Amino acid sequence: MRIHELAAIVVAAILGADALVHVYWMTGRTWPAPDTRTLSQMVLNFEVPFTPRVLAPIVLILVAGATAVLARAGQLGGWLPGWIATAGSAAVAVGALLRGGAGIVWALGIGADRNSAFYRLNLTAYTPMCLILCGAATIVTV
Repeated sequence: MRIHELAAIVVAAILGADALVHVYWMTGRTWPAPDTRTLSQMVLNFEVPFTPRVLAPIVLILVAGATAVLARAGQLGGWLPGWIATAGSAAVAVGALLRGGAGIVWALGIGADRNSAFYRLNLTAYTPMCLILCGAATIVTV
């Protein structure tokens, strides 16, 4: 297996797992938090309703990104036009870079309470994952 194929599988697995978590939240469940307010603060650092109207577009974006990256790496049989796969892979890389950059700012304590669950999750999971996603999606795109 070549490196860009492995990178595409890593990106698709991360985006797919994220999509599944969002689908789970669409059912009204709030794991790992006790309620939607706490979940929103933990995941986003501000309050947003965890309703299908909010979550469904996120799921679609995550699935579209995973599909584009896999198509760009030649893992889906070539049914998606090359320029769409390339643009989608680049969008995943740029989006992950922007989120990773914001995460670095928050890790410095700017705009995030250092004692919050969001701060700890951002520092240990969200930001590193986004930087990995950016690197892997860039490998696939280029």
